[in-house]
Amino acid sequence: MTTEWGLLAVAALVFAYALCGKRLADSILTGPMLFLFAGWGFHTLGLIELGHGAEGLYVLAEISLIVLLFADAAAIDPRLLWKGASIPARMLILGLPFAILFGFGFAAGLLPAWPLWELALVAAILAPTDAALSQPIITDPRVPERIGRSLSAESGLNDGFALPFILFFGCFAVGGVHDQVQVPWWVFVGEQVGLGALIGGAIGYGGGWLLRIAQDRGLTSDGFGGIAVLALAGLAYLAAQAGHGNGFLAAFAAGLAFGEVLRGRSRFVFEFIETEGQILTVLSFFVIGAVLLPEGLPHATWPMVALVLASLFVLRPAAIWLSLVGAGIGTKEKLFYGWFGPRGLATALFALLVLDAFDLLKMRDEILAIAAIAVLLSCVLHGLTAAPAARLFEKDAADEEGESGDTLTDT
Repeated sequence: MTTEWGLLAVAALVFAYALCGKRLADSILTGPMLFLFAGWGFHTLGLIELGHGAEGLYVLAEISLIVLLFADAAAIDPRLLWKGASIPARMLILGLPFAILFGFGFAAGLLPAWPLWELALVAAILAPTDAALSQPIITDPRVPERIGRSLSAESGLNDGFALPFILFFGCFAVGGVHDQVQVPWWVFVGEQVGLGALIGGAIGYGGGWLLRIAQDRGLTSDGFGGIAVLALAGLAYLAAQAGHGNGFLAAFAAGLAFGEVLRGRSRFVFEFIETEGQILTVLSFFVIGAVLLPEGLPHATWPMVALVLASLFVLRPAAIWLSLVGAGIGTKEKLFYGWFGPRGLATALFALLVLDAFDLLKMRDEILAIAAIAVLLSCVLHGLTAAPAARLFEKDAADEEGESGDTLTDT
């Protein structure tokens, strides 16, 4: 089938999704799941042929992740986040390294023929969670707001925290130094995290301040807010990359600062997430289904499947549980945080990044296969369990809303 007919079929699918989007949102069939399988099916049936479109997939996934990180952060109230800051901080500072360590140990047992540094690299690729796949649970009104905020902050920040590990392991895996790591390791991490947050925060604050002035003077309106989100997200990412900071952290920090400056007049951010943000997400998963799955899954083996399943069901939950010991939260909440760490855009993006940046990796096809398995299984399993898991917290969310209302009344 010609490219034109294939694109016509994709456009028809997007329109059909728009027609029944609300019904799907209330079901176990999520948008990413639908479009992931649609992309895979379209490729299998020959309805669309993207060839070896890894470069195009990388660009689309990167843009989607950057914009969604910015928009998700802009929708967070930092003052409310700060009240429960210890939870996402624990999951990032303790949980992420634990997840990488556990993943490395388990992978070494399942894949004994692999080079050790490539095992560590795979463990790091499987560690970051996906802000896009987390949206159904984060935005579900049945989930207490404090839990949604914590998951949003973790999924928004851990991409940036994982990237230094990935580059570090990749360098040692190929036995050399990558062009991004020409300085001591501690300096590199400091630049990535510190400069990324600083540059992103400055751009988000400055952009929000300018937009606020423009609104006050009648120079713009909420209808142009989506353009501001796209532009500032890209500006923060690119500026941080140019300044040796982490672009993903910069996008999230920019969103936090932008949302704080425009607090009370940023309804357009929520509208962006619900419209343009959804389009970016579902199209990214369509391309993942059409490119990553067909290229990666033929190289899959049962030990790789076992590694991904262990990462989802055992390794991350155990890492998060350990990180939250002493945090003063119950068993149900710890298990919830541990389970809802879906792998999606970030896993696909980082797998493509290392394959592009490190040509001498011995297990290139196998790394791609593990990323494909992780995205496929996570998209399905987390999509199917989002609604049932949210129901477990329905009463807690109602109680929290009542307490919040009482507090507002008192003040």
